[in-house]
Amino acid sequence: MNELVLLFLGTIFVNNFVFSRFLGLCPYIGVSKKIGDSVGMGLAVIFVLLLAAVFSWCIQFYLLQPLHLEYLQTIVFILVIATLVQLVEMALMKTAPALYQALGIYLPLITTNCIILAVAILNVREQHNLLKTVVFSLGAGAGFMMALVLMASIRERLELANVPKFLKGEPLAFIVAGLIAIAFIGFTGLL
Repeated sequence: MNELVLLFLGTIFVNNFVFSRFLGLCPYIGVSKKIGDSVGMGLAVIFVLLLAAVFSWCIQFYLLQPLHLEYLQTIVFILVIATLVQLVEMALMKTAPALYQALGIYLPLITTNCIILAVAILNVREQHNLLKTVVFSLGAGAGFMMALVLMASIRERLELANVPKFLKGEPLAFIVAGLIAIAFIGFTGLL
């Protein structure tokens, strides 16, 4: 049990995919303008990430490996992710149209969010069992959502600040992201 808690917390703080591996930067910068949108995107990513990791793990160990088709891993995982994103998009369109509109182009971009593919591949490479796959995936998704919400809260406050015109928007967002990443380096060695 301790190992699972450490895996979960380590994935959120020490091995955060945004701050330590620099994956998922497109939606991280694009959606992190408002906290509400960030929470919605984070929840959608957690949902897709968890389902994609579990389905990919099952396909890898019950289909690809027994048939010696491991070389198809990346293609199959991308197809699984694309299918799940379409299902999430259809569900959001029906149940939360305002969130669907707010996420805009970034919702279909979950398909190309490299965090989701990276988690699926890392679960296989690290030989995680199904329980570790779920914990690792939830930690990665929670870490991504935390990064989004943290950045959105800072960006909302910076909207009120007197910032030079050439730094407004994405330039300042990248500077802030770098400073947050430096702060997260401080978690290294704690877990």
